[in-house]
Amino acid sequence: MSRRTAVVAVALCAAAALTACGDDSAKAEAVAVTATDSSCAVAKTSFTPGEATFAVTNKGKQTTEVYVYGRQGDAYTQVIAEVENVAPGLTRNVTASLANGTYEVACKPGQTGDGIRTRITVSGGSAPAEEPEAAYDREVEVAVTATGVTGADGLIAESGDKIEFKLENKAGAARSLEIVDPSGKVVAEIEAKPNATAEKIVPLKTPGAWTLKIEGDGTADVVKPLRVA
Repeated sequence: MSRRTAVVAVALCAAAALTACGDDSAKAEAVAVTATDSSCAVAKTSFTPGEATFAVTNKGKQTTEVYVYGRQGDAYTQVIAEVENVAPGLTRNVTASLANGTYEVACKPGQTGDGIRTRITVSGGSAPAEEPEAAYDREVEVAVTATGVTGADGLIAESGDKIEFKLENKAGAARSLEIVDPSGKVVAEIEAKPNATAEKIVPLKTPGAWTLKIEGDGTADVVKPLRVA
């Protein structure tokens, strides 16, 4: 190749920065996920191994969140990726690393519950992706109202689990959730404004008697046990 030809080739690559050049392939476009208060439409349900990006558009009236779940035993509970706080009319992206197998995409209007789910399949590909690492092992949803607390009774976990604690505050004043380890140390604190949701992933590194403490101005503290085996 002459020097002039090489220069021209480089210039063409620079001009086509948003497309593939040489042996590099262009990034795949995001897969549309249309969420409403009663549906979760995924534009594509068959994938090859690797990274997949989902563009979540909320056409409902409630703020929503979308999870990509992997199979764990007989159920789809392993969180591979998530995007939260998708307000009505908003579009947000979430990217998941997918290996061969089946997954579920779950839209959760109101950011609560098991969600409206769509099964997707990953197969083929010249080099299968590695098994995806879970963002966390499971989710604990604690809901607070002016009259009480739900979702914090009878909690059991295993040492080493990564738990996403989600505090849904339906009260008229700010509330906080403290996660306290067996030594009495506060390892995490989650604060939620009135009529808002906040969350944090907490590794439970030590077995023993943990404690959840829900606090707020003008109300008595609520203390719940969390047993970590």
